[in-house]
Amino acid sequence: MPEPSPLAVLRVALPQLLEVLPPGPCIEVLRALPGLTQGVPAGIRWHAEQGFRPLHASLVAEGVPTRCEPSLPDGDASSLVATSPADAIVVLPPRSREEGRALLARALGEVAVGGTVFAAALNDEGARSVEKDLAALAPLAGTLSKAHGRACWTVPRPPLLAEQARALAERWIAADAPRRDPASGFWVRPGVFNEGRLDAGSALLIEYLPAGLCGRVADLGAGSGLLSMAVLERCPGVRSITLFEAEARALDLARRNLAGASIPIEFHWHDVAAGLPGRFDAVVCNPPFHLGSRGVPALGRAFIAAAARALEREGQLLLVANRHLPYEEALREVFGRGELLAEQGGFKAYRAWAPRAAA
Repeated sequence: MPEPSPLAVLRVALPQLLEVLPPGPCIEVLRALPGLTQGVPAGIRWHAEQGFRPLHASLVAEGVPTRCEPSLPDGDASSLVATSPADAIVVLPPRSREEGRALLARALGEVAVGGTVFAAALNDEGARSVEKDLAALAPLAGTLSKAHGRACWTVPRPPLLAEQARALAERWIAADAPRRDPASGFWVRPGVFNEGRLDAGSALLIEYLPAGLCGRVADLGAGSGLLSMAVLERCPGVRSITLFEAEARALDLARRNLAGASIPIEFHWHDVAAGLPGRFDAVVCNPPFHLGSRGVPALGRAFIAAAARALEREGQLLLVANRHLPYEEALREVFGRGELLAEQGGFKAYRAWAPRAAA
């Protein structure tokens, strides 16, 4: 049985949405998911926005014009999208409520006059909160509870938003914007891993970074760039750092955090599990093991394999992971040598070298 998806909620509610839209409507979907156009009526002009690289690539492969978040400078990150306002904007809110609120606020401001803003979410992912948030911005025209989730949509947008709704929308958009954390000095943003705090796993790996690390370094799943910042500070022999990160919001923070670095820095909006371009003398990594709310340990194993393939013969991997994750076997499969550097606070830090892929 397939896992519940907000797309199932969208499909059930879509006929009611189409009743108030013009024929052949343009519908834009924020934080869109693959499978968007499956099982829905023909004639809809779909456009999507998705900042997570694997999902973005899947949408493009399905033929859906897809862009990244408009504020992110990602060159090849976008396909062309509609230049006129959409007849309806659908929001599939992420886990971060702040980001979800900002998406609802953006949608209300960007949808065509007379258009509808629609949201769909699963019950166990905050569907009722999403409904409450949308209702705070605009009167609801309808709601629906089905397929383990809820959908809600607004009355057609008037030419001018009510002053109270406009002020609330501006506050929500501002609350989701990148900002410099006054305590740490890091650039942070809601929903991005760490959010300005050095997590215990990264802190453990940083403690055991060898000062003699040198050459070309890759940071896999780099997030907001905290490991790369530590490499810059602690390892004077490093000549360049290349960051690979699949979430565009995080990569934008990494660019900000590493601005002004004294050595060459490259940033790649990239799915590490698909392999890496280039060769490196060292890799640092605190790999993800969740997709949304689902634990996916295979992600970490894919990162380990990608690191082994991209390392030079004398290269080394420095990795930290939750203690319960079975990565020792994955490391033995693709590296000839390795050691446990430390175990602390539910995390293990490893060093592995002699990559078999380089043999």
